[in-house]
Amino acid sequence: MKVCGFTIVRNAIKFGYPVVESIQSILPLCDKLVVAVGESEDDTLALVRSIDPEKIVVLETVWDDSLRQGGKVLAVETNKAFDAIASEYDWCIYIQADEVFHENDYPKIIEAMRTYQDDSKIEGLLFKYLHFWGTFDYVGVSRNWYRHEIRVVKNDKAVRSYKDAQGFRKNNKKLRVKKIDATVFHYGYVRSPEVIKRKISNFHSLYYEGEHLEKKIELSKDFDYTQINAVRKFAGSHPQIMKTLISRLNWHVEIDPSKAKFSLKERILFAFEKVFNYRLFEYKNYKVLN
Repeated sequence: MKVCGFTIVRNAIKFGYPVVESIQSILPLCDKLVVAVGESEDDTLALVRSIDPEKIVVLETVWDDSLRQGGKVLAVETNKAFDAIASEYDWCIYIQADEVFHENDYPKIIEAMRTYQDDSKIEGLLFKYLHFWGTFDYVGVSRNWYRHEIRVVKNDKAVRSYKDAQGFRKNNKKLRVKKIDATVFHYGYVRSPEVIKRKISNFHSLYYEGEHLEKKIELSKDFDYTQINAVRKFAGSHPQIMKTLISRLNWHVEIDPSKAKFSLKERILFAFEKVFNYRLFEYKNYKVLN
């Protein structure tokens, strides 16, 4: 069994992406890893090249920022990285530059890839998610956060990154996947208040333009980590690779998990989910096979 990872990144330093930790977290699972590095305003390219030159293949790209409909440019760039993976690889592991795998999950991921390698019915593997908010101590638990997503796919080039690269489809159909007991740690909203505002403004530029973009950017200037539906205190262990970043945290955020901000509809749906452990109207861009 041969495995290749793939990811995309641009302006990682400028916007505080933990791209080194992200890439290093999947390297033990991969024989090679393709990183599509978009033309950046900082030293992202040199940073990526320094991680593991023998294992990492760097693909230099230029993002087409006119592809704003639904953040399409992110999928286009992801497909560039995926298409650069040679046919000799059986599985492809995708990770985004603010996501990290936990070393405790490596055996489960490897076992699943081996188990389903020759099973033509299985096209991908579905992971659980933890979305951290503000600091490394809190996890978002509202319905705004997706609970699962595909992060391992068969090396079939009919598979395409979907919409803004959150997930994948094949011939525009949902992938048939197996849910595995492995978790992606998503640190997209663990940045200093100053950096997160810059990051959000930049992210809006991938989706909007003109007056709509100006309004979004203006709103991002007032971003506050207390503006969240619901969070809970994180009681587990972070991936070991994150230890240094966690120790360097140099900002403080006032977050009160007891204060949830819900509309009446959100409150009812959230209460239903807590009681029955089932999320009504959940977005699922995949078909889970039992």
